[in-house]
Amino acid sequence: MANQNKSTGSGLKVNIVGLEKSDYRGHASTLCQGCGHNSISSQIISACYELGIVPEDIIKFSGIGCSSKSPTYFLSRSFGFNGVHGRMPSLATGALFGDRNLIGLGVSGDGDTASIGMGQFKHVMRRNLPLVYIIENNGVYGLTKGQFSATAEEGLYLKGHGTNPYMPIDIAWEALVGNATFVARSFAGDPKQVKELIKAAFSHRGIAVLDIISPCVTFNNTDDSMHSYAWGKEHEAALHEFSYVPPREDIVVSYEEGEAIDVTMHDGSRVILKKLERDYDPTNRAEAMHILEEANAKKQLITGLIYIDTSQPSLLDIYNLTDTPLNRLSESQIRPAPETIQMVNEMMY
Repeated sequence: MANQNKSTGSGLKVNIVGLEKSDYRGHASTLCQGCGHNSISSQIISACYELGIVPEDIIKFSGIGCSSKSPTYFLSRSFGFNGVHGRMPSLATGALFGDRNLIGLGVSGDGDTASIGMGQFKHVMRRNLPLVYIIENNGVYGLTKGQFSATAEEGLYLKGHGTNPYMPIDIAWEALVGNATFVARSFAGDPKQVKELIKAAFSHRGIAVLDIISPCVTFNNTDDSMHSYAWGKEHEAALHEFSYVPPREDIVVSYEEGEAIDVTMHDGSRVILKKLERDYDPTNRAEAMHILEEANAKKQLITGLIYIDTSQPSLLDIYNLTDTPLNRLSESQIRPAPETIQMVNEMMY
């Protein structure tokens, strides 16, 4: 790829919009040292810096939980909303209707999304809101001392909470069933893959779900836990090697023998997938469901771009909003004319 960074007179590197990487950072983290959420925050910073997104063009959303504290730790120049538990999708829907020019980034957790927020999660999937929706999935309620979340595996034993008797919710599976148009899974211990998936998600015109296994080092990091660093590293099975190519960059790709899948995104950028052990097409929804079911049966952590559909209109496209964001229209533009009000009144008789 072409190098989009350049140095200032002081020797600091700036990106294509003239910003340093420090312009994308947030406050110092107050999460536990080694928490997977911190690694994800770092990759959000790197992805936005490399893409050359102006921080003020991003709006951040979160709900309640350790994961929902994360937006404080990146993009301090971006405006953000921290909403009530499980209601982040509604908050994002209203804000993005108000200003369609903003880039939506939601960070949630397995409790905020898969427990109290499951209803909102399913509806924002089917509506295809243009939102990068990251779930920092650790299998526990870390903020309230480590109770099992809905994604904790059956039979998991945690000190102080006993053994989990319930089958887990698979967030990627639920996103597919809900007709999400971009579904990916990664592991916080694989920062390169996390970063490339985030970059691709920002270019998708629709809901982009990233289920990222993010170990809780305090309450859920035993070697036999499916949300731990040790288990993730041992059981991770990548679907493909993943490269994201922005539309402005020169495309220079070198592959060894074997076919590559080239998926064109809404903005003209490309996602290039180099096949590894199996022949996999992420545009095939039925195959995506099959591979998740197969991975669950084998107790594998399948990572990579699981499914993508770039043909569906987003929620904002369906409503044919004005080119000027609604929150920037003048009073004279949004106030109905007297004859329009009269016509509505007559319809009520």
